[in-house]
Amino acid sequence: MQSFFPLLGSLGLWSWLILALLLFILETMVPGVHFLWFGIAALVVGVVAWATGMTWPWQLIAFGVISVLTVFWVRRFYRAEAAQSDLPDLNVRGQQYVGRSLVVEQAIQNGRGKVRVGDTLWQAEGPDAPAGTRVTVTAARGTVLVVERASA
Repeated sequence: MQSFFPLLGSLGLWSWLILALLLFILETMVPGVHFLWFGIAALVVGVVAWATGMTWPWQLIAFGVISVLTVFWVRRFYRAEAAQSDLPDLNVRGQQYVGRSLVVEQAIQNGRGKVRVGDTLWQAEGPDAPAGTRVTVTAARGTVLVVERASA
């Protein structure tokens, strides 16, 4: 371990560039945006250390400070509600059918039956209705469509 610190100090700019490169590679393999900010901090510290001749203990402190600052800076400007989708029901398939008029394929008896959506049969809940009746989807509960008789 005693030989590690002189090695770290002797590499200077290259140790920070290698660390930045490793963090950027790790960023591409791990989901989310976590290692990017630490990679940027390593790059900045490497350039500052090269330009000023800063010693390695101060470089480590600068890396820690810059890492924390970049993380908080990004969290300040990134908000989850800013990432609104123009297709909010994209992954909630049943919600996409609310309001559509469908045909009962298998009679709804005792509140359960099946309706045809395109080439697929969906479970349906609603008032009893014979096959061939037109119904309107009012809600979706998981993979079950809640329907009511369509008005004429």
